[in-house]
Amino acid sequence: MSLPILRLALPSPLRRLFDYRAPRDIDPALLLPGVRLRVPFGRREVVGVLVARAAHSEIDETRLREALALLDRAPVLPPALLELCLWSASYYQHSLGDTFAWALPALLRQGESAERGEERFWQAAPGARADDPRLARAPRQRQALATLAQHPHGIDQNRLEQFQLSRDSLKALHDKGLVQVRRQRPSLAVHQGAWLLQPELALNDEQRSAFEAVRAGFGRFHPCLLEGVTGSGKTEVYLQLIRETLEAGRQALVLIPEINLGPQTLERFARRFNARIALLHSGLTDRERLDAWQAAREGSAQIVIGTRSALFTPLKNPGLIIVDEEHDASYKQQEGLRYHARDLAVMRARLERVPLLLGSATPSLESLHNAHQGRYALLRLTRRAGGAQPPRFERLDVRSRPLDSGLSPPLQRLIGETLAAGQQVLVFLNRRGFAPTLLCHDCGWMALCPRCDARLTLHQRSGELRCHHCDHRQRPPGACPQCQHVDLRPVGVGTERSEERLRILFPEVPILRVDRDSTARKGAMEQLFATINRGEPCILVGTQMLAKGHHFPRVTLVAILDADGGLFSADFRASERMAQLIVQVAGRAGRAEEPGRVIIQTHLADHPLLVQLSEQGYAAFAAQALAERRAAGLPPFAHLALLRADAHRPEQAEAFLDQAAQLAEQRLDDGANTAVMVLGPVPAPMERRAGRHRAQLLLQSGSRAALHRLLGPWVAELEALPGARQVRWSLDVDPVDLF
Repeated sequence: MSLPILRLALPSPLRRLFDYRAPRDIDPALLLPGVRLRVPFGRREVVGVLVARAAHSEIDETRLREALALLDRAPVLPPALLELCLWSASYYQHSLGDTFAWALPALLRQGESAERGEERFWQAAPGARADDPRLARAPRQRQALATLAQHPHGIDQNRLEQFQLSRDSLKALHDKGLVQVRRQRPSLAVHQGAWLLQPELALNDEQRSAFEAVRAGFGRFHPCLLEGVTGSGKTEVYLQLIRETLEAGRQALVLIPEINLGPQTLERFARRFNARIALLHSGLTDRERLDAWQAAREGSAQIVIGTRSALFTPLKNPGLIIVDEEHDASYKQQEGLRYHARDLAVMRARLERVPLLLGSATPSLESLHNAHQGRYALLRLTRRAGGAQPPRFERLDVRSRPLDSGLSPPLQRLIGETLAAGQQVLVFLNRRGFAPTLLCHDCGWMALCPRCDARLTLHQRSGELRCHHCDHRQRPPGACPQCQHVDLRPVGVGTERSEERLRILFPEVPILRVDRDSTARKGAMEQLFATINRGEPCILVGTQMLAKGHHFPRVTLVAILDADGGLFSADFRASERMAQLIVQVAGRAGRAEEPGRVIIQTHLADHPLLVQLSEQGYAAFAAQALAERRAAGLPPFAHLALLRADAHRPEQAEAFLDQAAQLAEQRLDDGANTAVMVLGPVPAPMERRAGRHRAQLLLQSGSRAALHRLLGPWVAELEALPGARQVRWSLDVDPVDLF
């Protein structure tokens, strides 16, 4: 019996499979699609994924190299997930080998075993006491030891975060002999006890209707869009559906848009369920990610929570997929495999034959369109849970008013009144740093990034000028480089500047800044939220990180300092994003018994978008925006593919895109496909970024099928262009950002 030819996907940007001879000492029955093999590739060895077997190769078989080793006894990816990777590579016109690299943890790509090794459990050493004199000045270690003492069988290494146990504290206790580590082989023990650790909340009639509608689809593909106003209890619907899933012996996958929501979501789920929860996001170490991946694959983790890449996590018994805040742009991967996790979640749910629930207070226009077309069931929660009232919107016209670090006098008065009433205030400004511009008052010089077409932002805390596009950093000059005068002034307002001024205006209360800079240190976000959740008067100052799914029951006043920034943009999606952001931020107000108030500071108080949002709500905006998109022939009524190119010299990128446009036009002129428009090439809105010149070419079609009939052969021709080697280029199918 002759050995088959193995067709492998390798970690390579090339959009092709590679043929190898099967190893002589391997049973051919083990060579199933989805297993990994180590193979020679050039002068090195790489790990590839078997996609298919063939009797013959198009290459002379005497030239084929033999695979070195089979790494798996069974496929690492189940059939549905393998098919999802194949579909993703085809749809997004991406290398299949690189697609598998996105789907597999780093250690598996390096050849480590997919089967779990020994698990580590931390437990108190015999005779260890929390009042040990060596812990007198170590309160965190003392608390950690007390927590371990409550769990005599030990706490799994993967669940330390759930119990708020620091690895540094445990290592210190281990060095003192007060803690020991027990290792054991993993076992798939049968779940014992009830699934619930705390009673469920009573669902109102709208929540009950949504719950029943999703539950009716268990065991089959059943996509639903849950449009629920902020504070309407969408999460409680999620939790009760997950309980139903667990009771059916199946697993639930929950996608969240941001890493910072992970600990908060994990804590809420851990309080509710007697189940193992795996948390997956880019902040994990390679080992932690592999452990969580393995637990999900073998079924010992009944609930998987993660950011967009968690979509590729294998589940032994999938039963439900939930995408929270489905509108969020964070679900779109902007490098490499440019997939959209929400869209792939739909395809995965179809392949797994499980229900899918997309949830948001401000659904994307694409999802609303799919619901209106009958592709998704549309479920609505129109009132807040627990009797809480929706926040009251007020547009504060700041024309001709003095602004003190972005704060108008009426707003300062309202903040003082709210704090005096013992409540909390959220001040929203989607601009981090101290000031977006450093300006010479004498000659008008501005600090510009030397590598981008952008101004440098002043970060006063760190004493730096930073580019928020390429991360270039430099010290602020002592004098103007152009005229040598020293009157350099920060112009504009960022979160640092607002925080500084609020500390002066309200010195008696904590001012908590929540942005990427203040939460960079591990555990910083948890510490900030612990302060907020104490319920004492305070002011939160932050960027859009504050807008995503957080529950602040004592916040009764939300102030949006600058609502004008997103009203004018070259991107047709800008108004949608602005509306979503305003509604999401406003939703943090009045989520408990106290009514909420939202103040929108604007120089354009009569702007139609702001008037419509504040008086009629997001649903009215979305209906009008969809009508405008239909009239303009824009998504979701059209389909886009954006070809980007960048190079050291602008003429290189332009030449490549000119050739690409000619190839596309030739294919369209052949008459086989006339439903696609080729627009461009044009310079990118930010033409120079990180020292490279950027340009782009847009393909637009009213037919998704027509667009994809063009893309496949067109991309193959692009790869063969001589100019393709002189530029960096990428194809973004269904782009969410035209910049």
